[in-house]
Amino acid sequence: MLSREDFIFTIGYDGPQAVVDGQAKRRYGRLNTRELAEKGLFRAAYSSAVYSKNPAELNMVLEIYNKITGVVFSSGASPDRLFGVFPIEVRRAIVL
Repeated sequence: MLSREDFIFTIGYDGPQAVVDGQAKRRYGRLNTRELAEKGLFRAAYSSAVYSKNPAELNMVLEIYNKITGVVFSSGASPDRLFGVFPIEVRRAIVL
């Protein structure tokens, strides 16, 4: 299983390996879900919430997203597509 930091900064896949944005990982990898969302890093924040498997974190990301962007995205809709986060089982990462 990927580490939290590798998962939240995955930008794509090369076969069975996740491709990770190393610069973003180094710069923002220690931030928690709320801090990522408040910085406007919504994809990373959403990925962090997915990784945590905590529904409260998912709702928090959507609330902050709605507040900052002025767009109303309900928690009943699936934000996976909006943020491009589809959790799949990957064991290795390539850090760029």
